[in-house]
Amino acid sequence: MRVCDLIERKRPFISLEFFPPKEKDAWPGFFDVVEKLKELKPLFASVTYGAGGGTQDNTLEIATRMKRDHGIEPITHLTSVGASAEKLDAFLRNLRDANIENVLALRGDPPAGVPDFDFNAQEFKHATDVIEFIRERYPEICVGGAAYPEPHPESSTIQSDLDMVDLKVKKGAKFLVTQLFFDNRLYFDYVERLKLMGSDVPVIPGVLPIMSLRSAKFILGLCGAAIPGKFLSALEKAHTEGGDDAVYALGMEYAVKQARELVDGGAPGVHLYTLNRAEACLEIGRKLNF
Repeated sequence: MRVCDLIERKRPFISLEFFPPKEKDAWPGFFDVVEKLKELKPLFASVTYGAGGGTQDNTLEIATRMKRDHGIEPITHLTSVGASAEKLDAFLRNLRDANIENVLALRGDPPAGVPDFDFNAQEFKHATDVIEFIRERYPEICVGGAAYPEPHPESSTIQSDLDMVDLKVKKGAKFLVTQLFFDNRLYFDYVERLKLMGSDVPVIPGVLPIMSLRSAKFILGLCGAAIPGKFLSALEKAHTEGGDDAVYALGMEYAVKQARELVDGGAPGVHLYTLNRAEACLEIGRKLNF
């Protein structure tokens, strides 16, 4: 089913994000996690997509099996990096054949090991180009876009970032999923600004359960998000006094509180970044009990 329609039918909801394991011998364990997380009755699950062909085939196969074998509605990520009209057509036809009706259109990151990579030399330079391509050729597909309550690291100003996301909506994005963040004020301010610009589509907030201090710092370094000072100090104190177990407990408490405040404030649901692990998301989902 189209996620655009599902969002209107059920609120609040939990959705999930997975990344395809590169090695197929890891797939049985991956699908064990998917099966465990069915308990949360996720509205959908997004499956990330490797730029330039890295894990694109895995994305399609995993999304297909997720829907066929596990009954979870998938959204496949689709990036503009390394894309051509021919490649996008082939991927989208395969989605249609697999009865997958949802795509999250992204620009994507530069390929690893290419320091001078030029986005402007690409056939599809921006996520907006991918959104427009899908809307024109595959109108039956529900397309979403990414949003950044903390501006994208490459945006020159907050307004330029909002302008780009507003353009995604004008080009055809029917919903937005945010990058992870930890300060809910950023989300609510962001949604209000988009509405004032005329982009009144569902904005699903991304929530990352912090399971250890080391992994949190690593992930935040990759995406550019920031942990509020008080929360970071509390995590560091917990680590000093109780190690990883204490950090995990504090991380779960914070994620549940953050998700409840988001939904109480009007968010349609919460998008949990699973890191392909079940334990933390199950704990959060059970406590939220949406």
